[in-house]
Amino acid sequence: MATPTEIVRNPDGSLIVPVDAPRPDAEDIEAAEGDDAVVAGPSHHVLHPGEGGYDEALALWDEQQHPDRGVAVSTASGREEAMHLLHEVADEDVPVPVAVNELHDPEASAEALRHVLVGGVPSVKAFASEVAESEGGEPLPPHQATKIIGEVLAEIDT
Repeated sequence: MATPTEIVRNPDGSLIVPVDAPRPDAEDIEAAEGDDAVVAGPSHHVLHPGEGGYDEALALWDEQQHPDRGVAVSTASGREEAMHLLHEVADEDVPVPVAVNELHDPEASAEALRHVLVGGVPSVKAFASEVAESEGGEPLPPHQATKIIGEVLAEIDT
């Protein structure tokens, strides 16, 4: 079971992210005097692809899966395979497990995708544009690219 500080990735790609409870202000404390407890805010927030902070949370979730992995390093061949994979899944409707199974070096592709995620939305947007330029088609919106990247990383890690 996940601890309160872990990010959880749902099958639909949404992330359950822990949040710090807001500090009560003086009015809250005064209003709560005499009560047994101050009602705290939510301890978790659900983020969906495209929402602010999603890319960063996905990168943290991925790091959380293998904390000893180290910094993501992208190789040219891993990046090329990752670009082709993103195109296949997005534009050719190839299921993620099938596309991952066709990779020559899944770990190098995963590292390239992790490297993209670490850069946040600007990096994902640039990667999607690079995929469209290389493979053809229109660039994916960053939230769709990020969702596919999350699915691919989850598949490779299983």
